[in-house]
Amino acid sequence: MQYSLEQDRKDAIISLDPRMPMAPASIEQAGLDLSFLLRLAVKCAAEQDTTTASHLADRMRLPKVIVNVLIKELVKLAYLEARGLAGEDVRSDIRYALSMKGFEYAHAASRQCQYVGPAPVSLDAFCRQVVLQSIHDERVTPERLNDSLDGLVLSNTLVEKLGPAINSGRSILLYGPPGNGKTSIAERTSQLFRQTIWVPYAIEVGGHVISFYDEAVHHPVSEAGTESHPKADQRWIECRRPVIKTGGELTLDQLDLTFNEGPNVYEAPIHLKASGGVFIIDDFGRQQVAPQALINRWIVPLERGYDFLTLHTGKKFRVPFDELVVFSTNIAPKDLSDEAGLRRLKYKIFVNTPSRDEYIRIFRSYASGTGLVVSDPDLNLFYDRKYNGDMPASCYHPKYLLDFVSSYCNFNGIAGNASLDMLERAWEGVFTSE
Repeated sequence: MQYSLEQDRKDAIISLDPRMPMAPASIEQAGLDLSFLLRLAVKCAAEQDTTTASHLADRMRLPKVIVNVLIKELVKLAYLEARGLAGEDVRSDIRYALSMKGFEYAHAASRQCQYVGPAPVSLDAFCRQVVLQSIHDERVTPERLNDSLDGLVLSNTLVEKLGPAINSGRSILLYGPPGNGKTSIAERTSQLFRQTIWVPYAIEVGGHVISFYDEAVHHPVSEAGTESHPKADQRWIECRRPVIKTGGELTLDQLDLTFNEGPNVYEAPIHLKASGGVFIIDDFGRQQVAPQALINRWIVPLERGYDFLTLHTGKKFRVPFDELVVFSTNIAPKDLSDEAGLRRLKYKIFVNTPSRDEYIRIFRSYASGTGLVVSDPDLNLFYDRKYNGDMPASCYHPKYLLDFVSSYCNFNGIAGNASLDMLERAWEGVFTSE
């Protein structure tokens, strides 16, 4: 295979990255019991009539040297039988098939746990890796923050507060009136962190498998089918730092392991999947469970940097809690929790309604994007009429008003002009009178 100079340079950089998990050279280095690996190997072998060492290595994401040890042991136990070469070339892999005894062993292994796929990593290995790629080790610069907030109209005072809070990698409470960009600010954090992290396909704890890698939240750096660095442990996949957002649907159950009784496999809780990334709790206080209960659940993780999970057997184990947690709410903090609970939320940032100048900038920006014409005199007069009373201006108002104007003009086949009369009409159609 021909490599370009650029590819050689990238390979050299990757090989020097001390955070990259290295491929194990033995079963001991893999961190898993031999019996566990033998059960996983026969379940993988049972997926097709015959298998080879190369196929099992690809399926289990283990080096071939380890897979050959497993095959040798399975042949010794009479679970696998050799069926000749896989090709005409004498260097071809030997094909193996399960014996009747092997099928019985595979069925017994499936009854115990139906997980088939990449070999899990040990809990110790997972904990070590989270520390190596901690979000606290990545610095957010002012330039990067400004780039991520591009397109949002925010006061300099607010941006100055956001920078240190995000850079801390600790918890943040964004609060204030609804519709002023709290969620947008939280979501933009996905653009702040540039480092990649390594995510395991699964984790093994006391012989149980916890499914971890989730395509919905973990986004690989390389495309599917692309070979990773040859020295890397293939049980890990290099991804961007995850950003997980949850809202009113969040329950306490989602913060614990989910045990699937049929396959006897666990699913990692959402906040654990956010390890090394950002976990956003939007509409905090709108969940079915009381906000005080959620904060109580996170007191130890937020304060100590670790959490405890429990298997259905009652076994408890510790996992790292390494992520930027962002709470977003339009409920007053005093109505969310007592002082002890709020103390765990390190940074409290008030996101206020826009000033007149900010409102007009938002309005003009959105009008330009939608192709609507708006005159400064009409816009200023409209603002004076609508926002000098009890109605406070809000960042979302321009979009809603201009969407109404755009739809009205399209329906009636007239030019897109956000005149004073049209804005008055939009106001009546968008906002209620009481």
